[in-house]
Amino acid sequence: MAFTIYPAIDMLDGKCVRLLQGDYDKQTIYGDSPLDMATNFVNQGAEWIHLVDLDGAKAGRRINDKHVLDIKNNLDVKVQIGGGIRSEEDIAYYLENGVDRVILGSIAMKDPAFTKKMLEKYGNRIVIGIDAKDGYVATEGWIETSDQKAETLGKLMAEYGAEVFIFTDIATDGTLSGPNFAAVAAFAEATGKEVISSGGVSSLKDIRILKTYAERGIGGVIIGKALYTNQFTVKEALEEVKSW
Repeated sequence: MAFTIYPAIDMLDGKCVRLLQGDYDKQTIYGDSPLDMATNFVNQGAEWIHLVDLDGAKAGRRINDKHVLDIKNNLDVKVQIGGGIRSEEDIAYYLENGVDRVILGSIAMKDPAFTKKMLEKYGNRIVIGIDAKDGYVATEGWIETSDQKAETLGKLMAEYGAEVFIFTDIATDGTLSGPNFAAVAAFAEATGKEVISSGGVSSLKDIRILKTYAERGIGGVIIGKALYTNQFTVKEALEEVKSW
């Protein structure tokens, strides 16, 4: 399985920010223009950009869509977007405007029937994002934690046709403490599908370790804070993947 690097741009009030463990009160602004940030990543060789509409995640509807389409329309790059996408209208809006993948998160747990319908209609252009806190699904921009096990929801979505998942361990997100390798690998094994790891990457070594799980279903990694705090560059991350 190919292993893909996904530089992340989290958007809040039109700016590029990072939250610590999903806490909106613990944000750091790293740029005023998502397009400029994405341009920098693409110039270093990025083939995908992972976008999160943090305003949308809280509001339950798309808000930063202008910045998403600016990136897609101005750069030669694939784009996936998550955050507040709860309706077919929003899904169709993004896909019809050229976005490559739409990520369904909270709605997958709150309305499995709707999610199943979207998977049947749009296929692998729908990615299921599952955010876990102590093994349980967190929703609404990580504001709420449910009583459903992440692996249980993952298995159900796989049965419904999901081919690609994004698995985030909230405890490690934005901490530069290293991914929860065991949790990501266990989730991939439980679903039997491709899983993109998200959260905690702090070094090129973390990427190297994750890539060793490629045969077990880990198809890539989303990297945010490590890039913004200059732990390494997108170019270095891509070179690390190619060297193994």
